[in-house]
Amino acid sequence: MQGESMDIDAQRPHGDVDDDGKEKRTGTVWTATAHIITAVIGSGVLSLAWAMAQLGWVAGPVILLLFAVITYYMCGLLADCYRVGDPVTGKRNYTYTEAVEAYLGGSYVWFCGLCQYVNMFGTGIGYTITASVSAAAILKSNCFHWHGHDADCTQNTSSYIIAFGTVQSIFSQLPNFHELWWLSVVAAVMSFSYASIAVGLSLVQTISGLVGVITLAAVLLPFFNSILGILGSVAFWPLTVFFPVEMHIRQQQLPRFSPKWLALESLSFVCFIITVAACASSVQGVLDALKTYKPFETKS
Repeated sequence: MQGESMDIDAQRPHGDVDDDGKEKRTGTVWTATAHIITAVIGSGVLSLAWAMAQLGWVAGPVILLLFAVITYYMCGLLADCYRVGDPVTGKRNYTYTEAVEAYLGGSYVWFCGLCQYVNMFGTGIGYTITASVSAAAILKSNCFHWHGHDADCTQNTSSYIIAFGTVQSIFSQLPNFHELWWLSVVAAVMSFSYASIAVGLSLVQTISGLVGVITLAAVLLPFFNSILGILGSVAFWPLTVFFPVEMHIRQQQLPRFSPKWLALESLSFVCFIITVAACASSVQGVLDALKTYKPFETKS
């Protein structure tokens, strides 16, 4: 009994540290919400209108709501895997890969790391394209405002891509950059801002009937939309569905072919099929765009 008491005391937080001996966590619901908003409302929202146009006004909102519910449920399964064993005093998993290693191990860890690095690399490309295209669009709009719509206001986006990459390289050298809590707040505000602007402009164009502008935007950015489609499909099934489902099954020790096991595995399989279809379609879009794409000569 005395040994158990000492173990319990050792797990209790002392002073400014948590039960794992690390610096005491000071996060709140608000800071967590800011992080979630920053992660969820990313550059993908810029291609949401294009994606909705492919599905239509009926299927589009239904599919969007359906996958929102699936993502919400999977987030709950993933959150339950934060600790191994006891949900209150069990060993913490500090990263996604650690959780996969603790519950699944083996080749699952390698596959998870591969998916994460591919997603990180691709997301970096996506944001670089987004930033450069946005900068070029602002200058192009100003050019039309100052010189009229008959002026040649074509912008070369390659220089903006290089500039954005240079800024990223500089900021990546800052120590403890991930601990700047206010950064997530600023990012969350920006996410809401450009999402609201996009919605507002879409409503204005719809009300005024100037669908030509929206069509032009879709024609100018097919390559970008296809890239985001590939990134979304690659990240969705393995990281959002497959690993949370498999870890939950292992954690709860669900018997094979039990009703819940069948339901979860069926959901994972359906999401996998949808992911493969979405990825194949996006890859075809990229291949079509590459037929006319000229490196370092991209203009908007």
